[in-house]
Amino acid sequence: MGNDIESLTHTKWRCQYHIVFAPKYRRQIIYGKYKAEIGKILREICIRNGVEIIEANACPDHVHMLVSIPPKMSVSKFMGILKGKSSLMIFDRFANLKYKYGNRHFWCRGYYECYILGKPTSSVRV
Repeated sequence: MGNDIESLTHTKWRCQYHIVFAPKYRRQIIYGKYKAEIGKILREICIRNGVEIIEANACPDHVHMLVSIPPKMSVSKFMGILKGKSSLMIFDRFANLKYKYGNRHFWCRGYYECYILGKPTSSVRV
């Protein structure tokens, strides 16, 4: 995919979004022993929903993702799926986190989203 224009039955599209989201209380849990597993979980959920991860980066207290989301799915719907499903999967794999993040809420409620318009992905720094 990348810089190519994608197509559905009656549509040509290239929708790329820069998305940033953080764990609850901005705890620096993403680095260290959980980083690789959280990355696998996020990739798996994106593949299931037909979303391409162009670039991703895990900072100590938040995650940057440059993704290509098909126009049939809204960004808010995708983020709900990504954060909801990944939260459940993270707590299933790391049961000891339940005590730090009660009620299975791993991610903060909000997120940042920016539509990438007309810029090649090489010029976008995430």
